[in-house]
Amino acid sequence: MRWLFVLLVLWLPALSPAQTPQVGRDLLQVGAATDQQAPVRACTPEIMARLQEPVEIDAPAGGWSGAPQAVDVFNIYGGEVMISHGDREVCGHMQDARTRDSRFRAGIGMVVVPRKGDTDPILVAWETPLKSRWIPTVRLGAPSPVQQIDTARLLVRTACLAVALALALSALMGFFTTRSRNFLMYVLVCALLVTWQAILSGLSGYPEPWLPLGRAAPVWMVAVSALSYAVMGWVLWRMSGGRRLLPASRRWVLGMMLALLVVALATPLMSWQVLGWTAAALDDLFTVICLVILLLAAVSVRAGRYTAVDGIVAVVPLLLMNLADLLGSRLLVEYRVEVIQVAVTWFLMMSAYSLNRGLGQLRQQRDEMRQLADTDTLTGLPNRRAGLRQLERYLRDAKASQQPLSIGFLDIDLFKQINDRYGHDVGDEVLVSVARTLEAGVRSRNDVIRMGGEEFLILLPGNSADHALPRLEQLRERVTQNSQALQHAGLSVTASIGLAELEPDDQDMAALLRRADNAMYRAKRGGRNQVVDARDEQQIA
Repeated sequence: MRWLFVLLVLWLPALSPAQTPQVGRDLLQVGAATDQQAPVRACTPEIMARLQEPVEIDAPAGGWSGAPQAVDVFNIYGGEVMISHGDREVCGHMQDARTRDSRFRAGIGMVVVPRKGDTDPILVAWETPLKSRWIPTVRLGAPSPVQQIDTARLLVRTACLAVALALALSALMGFFTTRSRNFLMYVLVCALLVTWQAILSGLSGYPEPWLPLGRAAPVWMVAVSALSYAVMGWVLWRMSGGRRLLPASRRWVLGMMLALLVVALATPLMSWQVLGWTAAALDDLFTVICLVILLLAAVSVRAGRYTAVDGIVAVVPLLLMNLADLLGSRLLVEYRVEVIQVAVTWFLMMSAYSLNRGLGQLRQQRDEMRQLADTDTLTGLPNRRAGLRQLERYLRDAKASQQPLSIGFLDIDLFKQINDRYGHDVGDEVLVSVARTLEAGVRSRNDVIRMGGEEFLILLPGNSADHALPRLEQLRERVTQNSQALQHAGLSVTASIGLAELEPDDQDMAALLRRADNAMYRAKRGGRNQVVDARDEQQIA
């Protein structure tokens, strides 16, 4: 009924005529007219002086058809791009979306409409590429399909960033939950690789530059690449089991990371030629790192450390990408940015999986150690420490819910004589037999505790002393019956049990345990093999 009332409260305003939308008669218009021109920048003499010789995109045989032609230039990692036809000429910068045609977001594009039969070529120019293998790509075609492909490329790039940011946020919450520094380090790795991807894809300038790179974008890209390779190499080394397989290699890995840090700091001082050489050398170095990681992971798996499979799965896409580059794959040339981002995102996902699995294993080990610390090794029952915690919980619940709580304190009669006559091995068999008998008579195995020696505590939550008494009598009888299955001539096992119920005046469990213990000793003095209710002594008193 409460939920029905909430739903009615939420729906009543929607049903009220006064709340019916009225703006513009069920239409909401936002924004206003503007006199701002399309944000396409003209090519200044300064820009033109930095460009290489234009590349001519020739008209087809017989001249242009007169239909609109879309030109999209991408895989430009820094600097200006010029597109020109006839008297129309525009320039754009990959790190600043405000300088580009809004119909092209993954590249720098323009739509031209040559006259029918016109043979003038479309001219495209850019600054000197940073890496010789990372050549620019020009797509020509009808506006709609060219723009759709451009949009698809943008979606892939943004999706990779979104996944990386989601992984970072998840790891940050994991850090706040566990206070594990590994999660915090993973957040920093994600932040670095997000920055790297943003510079590489041009998303650092979308929709406006949120990283003030400008013409320094190539320098930033090489510097961040060096840092990213260092961090990825460290993470892959750990994932591949290198830390355990070759402990001495830690020094070499740290040395490599330090060297790459020095390279990153030195990039602002490099000339364009040295910067390009450094960028290519970094790519080759990372290929070698990936090959070494693959070898380490394979050796680790062969040695039985199967968690190193994570390193193999993480590094294989990176190696396949480098192999495709060496083979001159046209598909990689065209979609290099997207392939790199997908491979890096896959690396982050596998790193997160490995991190969480490692944390899960630590939790499992912690739980197993806690279980061992709280469990009696012989009987498998909770030990005294764990049992008293359980009794404390039951006591709080009983007081809060005003429900009864009873306990039985059991001691095996003449247990020392059993040990002396039959030996400690038989004594252990008796203890295990009693434990199994008591476990079978309660609702949860956690309600039977071995307090030490031959003493057991039986917890009966929700049971008053009147209801607990026949249950304990039944358990006492079963202890004797089940001991006969041990098949030791002359062996007879009996037990004395003291029963006590929680009273309103009990402030803690000490008084309850004391009454049960006293009742158990009264059962001993009264001839053993019986259940004595602590209330009987109170009535006599």
